[in-house]
Amino acid sequence: DHRDLHSFPTRRSSDLRALERQEFELHFQPQIDVATEAIIGAEILLRWHSPTDGTVSPLLFIPILEESGLIIPVGSWLIHHACRQIRAWLDQGLPRLEFSLNISALQFHRGYLVETVREALQRNRLEPELLCLEVTESLIMDDIEQTLSIMEQLVELGVSLSIDDFGTGYSSLSYLRRMPIHELKIDRSFIVNIPAEPNANALVDTILGMATCLNLRVVAEGVENQAQRDYLAAKRCDRIQGYYYAKPAPAEQFANLLRKIGRA
Repeated sequence: DHRDLHSFPTRRSSDLRALERQEFELHFQPQIDVATEAIIGAEILLRWHSPTDGTVSPLLFIPILEESGLIIPVGSWLIHHACRQIRAWLDQGLPRLEFSLNISALQFHRGYLVETVREALQRNRLEPELLCLEVTESLIMDDIEQTLSIMEQLVELGVSLSIDDFGTGYSSLSYLRRMPIHELKIDRSFIVNIPAEPNANALVDTILGMATCLNLRVVAEGVENQAQRDYLAAKRCDRIQGYYYAKPAPAEQFANLLRKIGRA
């Protein structure tokens, strides 16, 4: 179980040696095609199993990594490790999926992201179409021109770009129009109140409509029940992710799910 948020001790950056002790692990949560109900993608999530604190919530350790700057080497490890895992699954004959990775602002702007992604793809002989990098609205607004430059270089590599937690930030629609993004991800805070709350429905409908106008794919995350799933399906949301279908799982457990279900 996750440790209580208030019981976890404050860590200095020197104390967080989880990367070199190999305590991080990748978990995978499937993304479902609404029209076919097939698994067509997955989000890759970072998990930390501490020998002293047990399974630590990302709400605790991600901010520590960001504040200390350790998010850059950990983010690089995540990209390389993810690509290595994807290659292993392809070699085993498992289905080709698109895998999404969260990219922190620090890694995006100062972590040699383009070089890291290029090297990981080349080293694992991986097609860039299998990677989708998720960035937040606040990251986008940090430095518009640098952001655009890095985004364009990533798209030239062939990877897809997604705006995570869309609707929770303050991004300008004029900038959104300029950016070479492929996907909007609706934050779970909007999904939790549909279809019972009219204001939540209106916000979700607006995001879906805007995405259609901009020719962007939409993923709804945090879907936990049939009513939410049916509402999104009726509104032609492209992909759904959440506990309604599956919780994030370790690599072998996720691979077993793929072997069992396959793709429609």
